[in-house]
Amino acid sequence: MNRLLVLGAGLVAGPLVRYLLNVEGFRVTVASRTVEKARRLIAGASNGAALSLDVGDEGAVGALIADHDLSISLLPYVRHPLVARLCVKHRKPMVTTSYVKDEMRALDGAAREAGVILLNEIGVDPGIDHMSAMRVIDRIAETGGTLVSFTSNTGGLPAPDANDNPFGYKFSWAPRGVILAGKNPARYLADGKIVDVPGPELFAHHWPCEVKGFGELEVYPNRDALPYIEAYGIPTVRSMFRGTLRYPGWCDTLKAIADLGLLEESERDDLDGETFARLTARLIGSDGSDLKGDLARHLGVAVDAEPIIDLEWLGLFSDEPLPEAANTYLDVTAQRMLSKMKYAPGERDMLVMQHEFVVERSDRKERITATMVDYGIPNGDSSMSRLVGLPAAIAARSILQGEIVLTGVRTPVVPEIYEPVLAELATLGVSFRETVETV
Repeated sequence: MNRLLVLGAGLVAGPLVRYLLNVEGFRVTVASRTVEKARRLIAGASNGAALSLDVGDEGAVGALIADHDLSISLLPYVRHPLVARLCVKHRKPMVTTSYVKDEMRALDGAAREAGVILLNEIGVDPGIDHMSAMRVIDRIAETGGTLVSFTSNTGGLPAPDANDNPFGYKFSWAPRGVILAGKNPARYLADGKIVDVPGPELFAHHWPCEVKGFGELEVYPNRDALPYIEAYGIPTVRSMFRGTLRYPGWCDTLKAIADLGLLEESERDDLDGETFARLTARLIGSDGSDLKGDLARHLGVAVDAEPIIDLEWLGLFSDEPLPEAANTYLDVTAQRMLSKMKYAPGERDMLVMQHEFVVERSDRKERITATMVDYGIPNGDSSMSRLVGLPAAIAARSILQGEIVLTGVRTPVVPEIYEPVLAELATLGVSFRETVETV
């Protein structure tokens, strides 16, 4: 009997736990601060157990890790290094969906010496993006091609049948992280030149993106793409870009929100008793008599421009009171967006990922496009939760069943990891469609 420990019972844990409970010979323990969440995930399965756990109790966490054959950390990313150190100490493998940070990377030697793998970035983004890209990149190298340009774009969005608000976006969990990502600077390589995009200007850098078999979205840069040149082993590229996909109009409206200062995180003591209209007037120095017109002039757009229409729908001109618990402008924005942009029962989300590879060969140049469009299940699992949780679950199974035998701190960029995981995902309906054209 293989004993697996799942630390955390958040929104992506459901598909992961159910997959593992269905593997013959596996016993799954879910440990969470709130034991009821863990019990709901186990759902009475005879090979499952639910525990209450204070993850700040290092002794208790270590005892659980020692008592299981593999640990999957779905905790907040700041907790992963502790879990990883305890896994190395007890010579147990670990799986997590989060990015590798320096503290994790520093454990590589100790993990190799202990003979265990600490597998990170095995979700969707990061995760499926790495694996699907590397499968094509390795094939290009094997067939003698030279990769000169690589673009990878990903977005989690409402499915078209659920896309019924002006923003073209809905939140299935707290929006703070999504909104804060709009403050990040970005960097990419375009025709051999490095392009730096300051955080305040991020949403000013966007353009249309045609998703094959779906239609047009818009894309804007996603953080620093340059480290992926080394991570993917593609030093020949002259262009390297990673982007975030949204429905058209998102960037212009979010740029307006950022320009208004509504993403500011500093604590304020002057929000009690305020309304959205008075706050908007304060931010732009308006007397409120022509608030919509004043805002349009402040932003330098027409009064019937999409950002103005979107912000009116959001309620920025209304006399409704600000959320009671809001202590920052960011709180005001996040809580208002969450209240207006939730998924209704039965609505589906959608995850779109598309890679584009430009390859030089001895007799031609070609463009390979790999596209995945995945939909959530009405009244069931979201696409986001499935595509984050399933790769981690598959990898955990593969490690325990001897399909993945690597050691050290790893990400899924090598065939020994991506081949079994992508093959299993395909049987679960998660796959890419490739097209090749001469350019």
